[in-house]
Amino acid sequence: MEPAIAIQNLNHYFGKGQLRKQVLFDITLEINAGEIVIMTGPSGSGKTTLLTLVGGLRSAQEGSLRVLGKELCGANDKQLTLARRSHGYIFQAHNLHGSLTALQNVKMGLELHHSLSPQEMYTRAAEMLEMVGLGNRLNYYPDDLSGGQKQRVAIARALVSHPKIVLADEPTAALDSKSGRDVVNLMQTLAKEQGCTILLVTHDNRILDIADRIVYMEDGKLANAPVAAVASVG
Repeated sequence: MEPAIAIQNLNHYFGKGQLRKQVLFDITLEINAGEIVIMTGPSGSGKTTLLTLVGGLRSAQEGSLRVLGKELCGANDKQLTLARRSHGYIFQAHNLHGSLTALQNVKMGLELHHSLSPQEMYTRAAEMLEMVGLGNRLNYYPDDLSGGQKQRVAIARALVSHPKIVLADEPTAALDSKSGRDVVNLMQTLAKEQGCTILLVTHDNRILDIADRIVYMEDGKLANAPVAAVASVG
Protein backbone atom coordinates (compact mmCIF):
# COMPACT_ATOMS: atom_id res chain seq x y z
CA MET A 1 0.00 0.00 0.00
CA GLU A 2 1.44 3.36 -1.03
CA PRO A 3 2.17 5.81 1.81
CA ALA A 4 -0.16 8.80 2.17
CA ILE A 5 2.89 11.05 1.72
CA ALA A 6 6.03 9.85 -0.09
CA ILE A 7 8.91 12.34 -0.47
CA GLN A 8 12.16 11.41 -2.21
CA ASN A 9 15.27 13.53 -2.74
CA LEU A 10 13.26 16.75 -2.55
CA ASN A 11 15.08 20.06 -3.05
CA HIS A 12 13.50 23.49 -2.99
CA TYR A 13 14.74 27.01 -3.71
CA PHE A 14 13.55 30.56 -3.13
CA GLY A 15 14.46 33.44 -5.42
CA LYS A 16 16.04 33.51 -8.86
CA GLY A 17 19.43 34.18 -10.40
CA GLN A 18 22.04 35.40 -7.97
CA LEU A 19 19.41 35.63 -5.23
CA ARG A 20 18.46 31.96 -5.57
CA LYS A 21 18.81 30.23 -2.23
CA GLN A 22 18.29 26.55 -1.45
CA VAL A 23 15.97 26.04 1.53
CA LEU A 24 15.30 22.27 1.43
CA PHE A 25 18.04 19.71 0.87
CA ASP A 26 17.48 16.12 -0.28
CA ILE A 27 14.40 15.46 1.89
CA THR A 28 13.27 11.83 1.92
CA LEU A 29 10.30 10.95 4.13
CA GLU A 30 7.35 8.56 4.07
CA ILE A 31 4.20 8.97 6.16
CA ASN A 32 1.66 6.16 6.23
CA ALA A 33 -2.10 6.56 6.11
CA GLY A 34 -3.53 7.21 9.56
CA GLU A 35 -0.16 8.17 11.06
CA ILE A 36 0.34 11.25 13.24
CA VAL A 37 3.78 12.73 12.56
CA ILE A 38 5.15 15.80 14.32
CA MET A 39 7.88 17.81 12.64
CA THR A 40 10.01 19.92 14.97
CA GLY A 41 13.24 21.89 14.83
CA PRO A 42 14.54 25.47 15.07
CA SER A 43 12.79 28.44 13.46
CA GLY A 44 13.87 28.90 9.85
CA SER A 45 14.78 25.24 9.38
CA GLY A 46 12.32 24.69 6.52
CA LYS A 47 9.42 23.02 8.35
CA THR A 48 6.70 25.36 7.13
CA THR A 49 8.12 25.34 3.59
CA LEU A 50 7.90 21.54 3.51
CA LEU A 51 4.36 21.67 4.93
CA THR A 52 3.24 24.09 2.19
CA LEU A 53 4.71 21.83 -0.51
CA VAL A 54 2.94 18.76 0.88
CA GLY A 55 -0.25 20.80 1.08
CA GLY A 56 -0.09 21.90 -2.55
CA LEU A 57 0.14 25.58 -1.62
CA ARG A 58 3.15 25.86 -3.94
CA SER A 59 4.66 23.49 -6.48
CA ALA A 60 7.65 21.34 -5.52
CA GLN A 61 10.68 21.91 -7.75
CA GLU A 62 13.14 18.99 -7.66
CA GLY A 63 12.80 15.37 -6.64
CA SER A 64 9.54 13.54 -6.00
CA LEU A 65 6.61 14.50 -3.78
CA ARG A 66 3.70 12.07 -3.99
CA VAL A 67 0.62 12.87 -1.91
CA LEU A 68 -2.25 10.37 -1.98
CA GLY A 69 -0.70 8.79 -5.05
CA LYS A 70 -0.43 12.04 -7.04
CA GLU A 71 2.94 13.53 -8.03
CA LEU A 72 3.09 17.21 -7.01
CA CYS A 73 6.63 17.98 -8.15
CA GLY A 74 6.19 20.30 -11.11
CA ALA A 75 2.40 20.30 -10.72
CA ASN A 76 0.45 23.14 -12.36
CA ASP A 77 -2.11 25.34 -10.61
CA LYS A 78 -5.07 23.15 -11.58
CA GLN A 79 -3.36 19.99 -10.29
CA LEU A 80 -2.48 21.72 -7.03
CA THR A 81 -6.06 22.94 -6.59
CA LEU A 82 -7.38 19.40 -7.05
CA ALA A 83 -4.82 18.05 -4.58
CA ARG A 84 -5.83 20.60 -1.94
CA ARG A 85 -9.39 19.27 -1.90
CA SER A 86 -8.19 16.21 0.02
CA HIS A 87 -6.49 18.29 2.73
CA GLY A 88 -7.50 20.10 5.87
CA TYR A 89 -5.36 23.00 7.11
CA ILE A 90 -4.90 24.33 10.63
CA PHE A 91 -2.67 27.38 10.96
CA GLN A 92 -1.05 29.10 13.92
CA ALA A 93 -3.34 32.08 13.43
CA HIS A 94 -6.77 30.50 13.19
CA ASN A 95 -7.50 32.53 10.00
CA LEU A 96 -11.21 32.82 10.72
CA HIS A 97 -13.29 35.38 8.85
CA GLY A 98 -14.36 37.96 11.40
CA SER A 99 -17.58 38.79 9.54
CA LEU A 100 -18.76 35.16 9.58
CA THR A 101 -20.18 33.14 12.48
CA ALA A 102 -18.50 29.98 13.74
CA LEU A 103 -20.98 27.92 11.71
CA GLN A 104 -20.36 29.93 8.54
CA ASN A 105 -16.59 29.65 8.99
CA VAL A 106 -16.83 25.86 9.27
CA LYS A 107 -19.18 25.64 6.27
CA MET A 108 -16.41 27.23 4.21
CA GLY A 109 -14.53 23.95 4.57
CA LEU A 110 -17.26 22.37 2.42
CA GLU A 111 -17.52 25.01 -0.30
CA LEU A 112 -15.40 23.02 -2.77
CA HIS A 113 -17.64 19.96 -2.39
CA HIS A 114 -20.32 20.79 -4.92
CA SER A 115 -22.22 17.53 -4.36
CA LEU A 116 -23.53 18.76 -0.99
CA SER A 117 -26.75 20.75 -0.66
CA PRO A 118 -26.82 23.88 1.52
CA GLN A 119 -28.79 21.93 4.13
CA GLU A 120 -26.23 19.12 4.18
CA MET A 121 -23.45 21.69 4.60
CA TYR A 122 -25.30 23.28 7.52
CA THR A 123 -25.90 19.94 9.20
CA ARG A 124 -22.31 18.74 8.84
CA ALA A 125 -20.88 22.05 10.04
CA ALA A 126 -23.17 22.07 13.08
CA GLU A 127 -22.31 18.44 13.91
CA MET A 128 -18.59 19.15 13.68
CA LEU A 129 -18.86 22.16 15.98
CA GLU A 130 -20.78 19.97 18.40
CA MET A 131 -17.92 17.44 18.27
CA VAL A 132 -15.37 20.12 19.19
CA GLY A 133 -17.50 21.28 22.11
CA LEU A 134 -18.93 24.41 20.50
CA GLY A 135 -22.48 23.27 19.82
CA ASN A 136 -23.72 26.25 21.86
CA ARG A 137 -21.57 28.74 19.93
CA LEU A 138 -22.78 28.18 16.36
CA ASN A 139 -23.83 31.79 15.80
CA TYR A 140 -20.98 33.46 17.68
CA TYR A 141 -18.54 35.64 15.76
CA PRO A 142 -14.76 35.17 16.24
CA ASP A 143 -14.50 38.36 18.33
CA ASP A 144 -16.85 36.76 20.87
CA LEU A 145 -14.77 33.57 21.22
CA SER A 146 -11.66 32.86 23.30
CA GLY A 147 -8.35 31.90 21.66
CA GLY A 148 -8.94 28.22 22.37
CA GLN A 149 -12.48 28.39 20.99
CA LYS A 150 -11.27 30.07 17.80
CA GLN A 151 -8.72 27.31 17.30
CA ARG A 152 -11.47 24.72 17.84
CA VAL A 153 -13.49 26.39 15.09
CA ALA A 154 -10.39 26.23 12.86
CA ILE A 155 -10.04 22.51 13.62
CA ALA A 156 -13.72 21.93 12.88
CA ARG A 157 -13.30 23.76 9.54
CA ALA A 158 -10.26 21.62 8.69
CA LEU A 159 -11.96 18.33 9.54
CA VAL A 160 -15.56 18.93 8.39
CA SER A 161 -14.86 17.67 4.86
CA HIS A 162 -13.36 14.42 6.25
CA PRO A 163 -9.96 15.12 4.64
CA LYS A 164 -7.50 12.30 4.07
CA ILE A 165 -4.63 14.51 5.29
CA VAL A 166 -4.56 17.25 7.94
CA LEU A 167 -1.66 19.71 7.91
CA ALA A 168 -1.15 21.84 11.02
CA ASP A 169 1.38 24.66 11.41
CA GLU A 170 2.01 25.60 15.06
CA PRO A 171 -1.64 25.03 16.03
CA THR A 172 -1.00 25.57 19.76
CA ALA A 173 1.46 28.50 19.58
CA ALA A 174 -1.04 31.14 20.69
CA LEU A 175 -2.72 29.00 23.34
CA ASP A 176 -2.15 28.39 27.05
CA SER A 177 -1.12 24.89 28.11
CA LYS A 178 -4.65 23.61 28.86
CA SER A 179 -6.17 25.00 25.64
CA GLY A 180 -3.20 23.65 23.67
CA ARG A 181 -3.58 20.21 25.17
CA ASP A 182 -7.33 20.22 24.53
CA VAL A 183 -6.78 21.21 20.91
CA VAL A 184 -4.25 18.47 20.11
CA ASN A 185 -6.26 15.82 21.97
CA LEU A 186 -9.21 16.85 19.85
CA MET A 187 -7.17 16.62 16.65
CA GLN A 188 -5.88 13.21 17.68
CA THR A 189 -9.33 11.84 18.54
CA LEU A 190 -11.10 13.16 15.46
CA ALA A 191 -8.28 12.11 13.17
CA LYS A 192 -8.31 8.57 14.52
CA GLU A 193 -12.10 8.43 14.14
CA GLN A 194 -11.89 9.69 10.57
CA GLY A 195 -8.76 7.68 9.70
CA CYS A 196 -6.82 10.65 8.38
CA THR A 197 -3.09 11.33 8.36
CA ILE A 198 -1.73 14.28 10.36
CA LEU A 199 1.50 16.18 9.72
CA LEU A 200 1.97 18.78 12.44
CA VAL A 201 4.72 21.38 12.75
CA THR A 202 5.40 22.60 16.29
CA HIS A 203 7.91 24.02 18.75
CA ASP A 204 5.64 22.98 21.63
CA ASN A 205 7.35 20.18 23.55
CA ARG A 206 4.22 19.72 25.65
CA ILE A 207 2.33 18.03 22.81
CA LEU A 208 4.99 15.72 21.36
CA ASP A 209 3.43 12.69 23.06
CA ILE A 210 0.46 12.59 20.65
CA ALA A 211 2.77 11.66 17.77
CA ASP A 212 3.27 8.19 16.38
CA ARG A 213 6.63 9.52 15.17
CA ILE A 214 8.69 12.70 15.43
CA VAL A 215 10.92 14.01 12.67
CA TYR A 216 13.47 16.79 13.22
CA MET A 217 14.54 19.41 10.72
CA GLU A 218 17.58 21.64 10.87
CA ASP A 219 19.05 23.90 8.17
CA GLY A 220 16.65 22.54 5.56
CA LYS A 221 17.57 18.90 6.18
CA LEU A 222 16.06 16.02 8.10
CA ALA A 223 18.36 15.32 11.03
CA ASN A 224 18.58 13.37 14.25
CA ALA A 225 16.76 15.12 17.08
CA PRO A 226 18.90 16.51 19.92
CA VAL A 227 19.05 14.32 23.01
CA ALA A 228 17.04 16.88 25.01
CA ALA A 229 14.16 16.71 22.53
CA VAL A 230 14.14 12.92 22.61
CA ALA A 231 14.18 12.91 26.40
CA SER A 232 11.19 15.27 26.59
CA VAL A 233 9.09 12.77 24.64
CA GLY A 234 9.94 9.82 26.81
